[in-house]
Amino acid sequence: MNEKFERVLDIPLKVTAILGRTKMSLREIFELTKGSLIELDTFEGEEVEIFVNGQKIAYGQVVIVDQNFGVKITSILGEEELVKTLA
Repeated sequence: MNEKFERVLDIPLKVTAILGRTKMSLREIFELTKGSLIELDTFEGEEVEIFVNGQKIAYGQVVIVDQNFGVKITSILGEEELVKTLA
């Protein structure tokens, strides 16, 4: 691998997957406690957006493995789409 490219491989990046959204009243939020369940509008197998450092870069699919949520990348935005997300 190119030595210049090697230098950037250990730079930390913030990766975010939007697993779902919901609407709650302020009262409902104040009533949340440890162990509270918040229902989201996304289900297993649905498409979600994946962001790196706040920029959308891909889409993925929600998967559940051994009672853990994960996201499997299904498509990466093309150059034109990436440029649009930066604007």
